[in-house]
Amino acid sequence: METEYDFRQGKRGAVDPTPSGKTRITIRLDDDILAWFREQVHSAGGGNYQTLINEALRQHIQTIRQPLEETLRKVVREELERIER
Repeated sequence: METEYDFRQGKRGAVDPTPSGKTRITIRLDDDILAWFREQVHSAGGGNYQTLINEALRQHIQTIRQPLEETLRKVVREELERIER
């Protein structure tokens, strides 16, 4: 190791810049929740647990936004299709 390093050309900030459309935040999650998402990624052979959490939140929001009538119609159509086979 060098006894002294030259940081005059160094830049401050994140090593990986935040992609457009994403915001870096700090969030506190229960240990068991985080462990579950990490295990899912590990079981799948790799990936990013943060992306998985993002997708789970997106699906939850979509479920809440979907009107009950639309959900019921979808279920009825699926059941009728299953019976007709």
